[in-house]
Amino acid sequence: MSIATTWGLESERRRVLSAVAKLNTAAAVRERCGMVRDWVAEGRSSHFALDETRLAAVAAYVADVTRESYPGLNIPGHSRWQHFSAGGVDRWTALAERIDEDAVERARIAADLATVSVLLDAGAGERWRYRERASGLSFARSEGLAVASFDMFRAGAFSSDRDRPWRVDAAALARINAATLARHFQVDAENPLVGMEQRSALLRRLGKALDERADLFGPAPARPGNLVDHFLATAGERRVSAARLLTTLLDGLSSIWPSALMLESRPIGDAGRHPAVRTGDVTDGIVPFHKLSQWLAFSLFAPLEAAALTIERPDELTALAEYRNGGLLIDLGVIRPHAAIDPQLRHEVGSELIVEWRALTVALVDPLVDLVRARLGLDASFAMPQLLQGGTWSAGRKIARALRPPDGPPPITVAADGTVF
Repeated sequence: MSIATTWGLESERRRVLSAVAKLNTAAAVRERCGMVRDWVAEGRSSHFALDETRLAAVAAYVADVTRESYPGLNIPGHSRWQHFSAGGVDRWTALAERIDEDAVERARIAADLATVSVLLDAGAGERWRYRERASGLSFARSEGLAVASFDMFRAGAFSSDRDRPWRVDAAALARINAATLARHFQVDAENPLVGMEQRSALLRRLGKALDERADLFGPAPARPGNLVDHFLATAGERRVSAARLLTTLLDGLSSIWPSALMLESRPIGDAGRHPAVRTGDVTDGIVPFHKLSQWLAFSLFAPLEAAALTIERPDELTALAEYRNGGLLIDLGVIRPHAAIDPQLRHEVGSELIVEWRALTVALVDPLVDLVRARLGLDASFAMPQLLQGGTWSAGRKIARALRPPDGPPPITVAADGTVF
């Protein structure tokens, strides 16, 4: 191979890597979802029309739901930690009181827990339930997945060291299979959970990714929680921007994404294709969402702050492109399907209809931050994490139950396998 050919191949490889890096940002999510929003607003969509005058009504509904949930308007940020208190049981505080470690190790443990729990939170299906033995309470969907993963963590199933059960390490993740998950998540023929094989494969890929990035996750035992040490060592004045946190997660965990979208054999992660996106490079037509990655970033705020790090500019992250936020916008008339959509019909996550719906969700939740903040009379401390928590996610669930009782499925059903990022 000639020097010129070698140089050309290396140049092309760098070009692709640079393009992938551009997609791995919250700014790219916001910008490209905005392109889809403009496309639909111009009347070019075969699936949806928009009525953005309805955003004021959505803001009023979300503000009311927020007041119901948080009468004092002390609204926490959206994260996995709220789900760990499902049913009014403060599980994390009870566990943390038993952890005889310094503040940094406690932060690592919290980051370990948040990481595996978030990565297992990608849709449970309508039939699955988890019965908590300690309380006798039964939970479904996100709350059920949170409590089940918390119990699995507390049981030491993610640790390879019996003397240090409350951690997540690569060696233990490498051994997890569908049967292990089924046992801990109470799955059987009468209580099915979608995507058991896919979820367990995801955890094994997570273990491999941890081992491959000692710069982020430390030498053996490689742990998600070692990100705490990475940021303590690299963050100037102990300040980390939300955008940098997300980019770090996408860089370090890129190999785990089960994506059909690839650029030069490199996985793009949670993204789809849409004709509205025109960029003139190899990423032309690609809309990134990074839903679970952003959910993980939101959920790592608390562990990093527990280690005396400050998270700056949380509004850099976007709304999560999932069915509660998106369903709210359809159910309250902002996003208007051209034709009636059968909620029983399952649509592939990569279909143009679903990609468009998810992109509109990101773009149209953005203006709700200011609208809801004004209705609640709050200051800039009410940002995207508070809107989602207060907020749009709960409002989406509430209106869905009112319109489609008793369980309130979304207005559009996605054919998920448990790993929709």
